[in-house]
Order: sequence, then structure tokens, then C-alpha cells
Amino acid sequence: MLKILKYSFTDLMRSRWSYIYFLFYLTLGFVLFFLNTDLTKAVITLMNIIIVLTPLIGTIFGVMYYYSSREFTELLLAQPVKRHTIFAGQYLGVSLSLSLSLVVGVGLPFVLYGIFASAAIWDFATLLMIGAFLTFIFVALAFNMALFFNDKIKGFGAAIILWLFMAVIYDGIFLLSLMLFNDYPLDKLALGATMFNPIDLSRILILLKLDISALLGYTGAVFKDFFGNPLGMVVSLSLLGVWVALPVMLMLRQSSKKDF
Repeated sequence: MLKILKYSFTDLMRSRWSYIYFLFYLTLGFVLFFLNTDLTKAVITLMNIIIVLTPLIGTIFGVMYYYSSREFTELLLAQPVKRHTIFAGQYLGVSLSLSLSLVVGVGLPFVLYGIFASAAIWDFATLLMIGAFLTFIFVALAFNMALFFNDKIKGFGAAIILWLFMAVIYDGIFLLSLMLFNDYPLDKLALGATMFNPIDLSRILILLKLDISALLGYTGAVFKDFFGNPLGMVVSLSLLGVWVALPVMLMLRQSSKKDF
């Protein structure tokens, strides 16, 4: 698995798209500091971009890598190598390469502008950690979509629709539900609905870490009451871990039964 991981990792790191992804975040960081040298405001701005863009990039790269390396994967499957070893190695290679591009691309401008001497260092570290979580989650979801659909167009379309649902449509349905049932106590519903979407869960964690949950009004007070305490933070991070583990387990199960 480590050999396959190393091959997938180096293959993606040599790709021009990895350099574009890295340069995008690097340029974005320097532009933010050119416009405003406040580290906390830069973290807030990056939050809005990373929460949406990182899952999208993870989805696209995951699907593209699976379909582009399908012939190589079939060659590996003809060898005395276990299936879960092949797909676990490829998945980790894609996820680690994208996470590295994100961390280095975003981190370099902040390091040059003195993030280690700033009080915002823990907020920034939380942002990078959540960005890595989202990368691992959506690469796994993308692999599942690609394994389910043999046709490249269908697999790519299904993966993009899944990202669109979690990033946009889910929030719309959630807000509409809150408006329709605003006469009822919705505290538990709001908490539960947030936990079923890794993007929403990540957004809430960063907002609470930055101590700007007041922007969410009454709902923010409910989230702060739960997620703001140590138990809530442990539960939320554990849920992100579950969001990584479940798609990976489903991916390995699909790969073991799929007829190549």
C-alpha cells in the first residue's frame, strides 16, 4: 500500500493541476495581506473560500484521478495484490497531495506575515485541520461515485451533484425548514441537521473558534452552548472523523465487489 501511495502522491504532485491549486492559495494569501494585514480578518476570509472550494477540488481530483488511472488500476488488480491495498493507497495518495498543497499554499503567506507570533495561530491551525478533513472526506466520496458509475460522465456528474447538494442545496432546505417551523423548538433539529453535513459542521466549528457565533443570532447561541464546550468540540471532531471513515469503508467494500 505504501508503494502505491507513494506512486499516487508523486504522480499528483508532478501534475500541473496540483501546482495550480497550490499557486491559487499562495496568491490568495498574499493578496489578502496586501489588502489588509489583520491576520484574524484574513482567516475569516479564507474560511469562506476553503469551506466551499476545498470539497469541490477534492471531488474533482478524486473522480479525475480514478478514471484517468483506471487502466493502471486494472493492471495492478491482475497482480497478487489485495484490492483494498490498491484503492487505499490511491485514496491516501490523492488526499495527502491535495492536503499538502492546501497547507503549504495557505500557510506560507501566513508564516511570512508572522502567524506564529500572533494570537490567531490556533484559529489558523483549526482552519487548516478542517480543510484537510474536508479534503479526505470528499476525495473518499468522489471515489465512491466513480466506483459506482463505470461511465466517466455519469460518475463526474454524480460527484458534482453530491458536492452541490452538500454545499448549497442542503443549506437551502435547512433554512427553509427553520422558516416553516419557526413556531416550534428547533434546537435539536438545528444541531442534528448540522452534524449530517460535514461542510456545515466545519463552518460552525470555525465560527465558534473565531468567537463570531453572534453573527448567527439565536441559532449561534445554541451552537455555542453545545459546540463551545470541550465535550462539544470532541464530539464534532469525532463526527468529522466518522465522515472520513464511513466513505472510506464504503469505498473499500465497493472495490472488493466490483467487477473490473
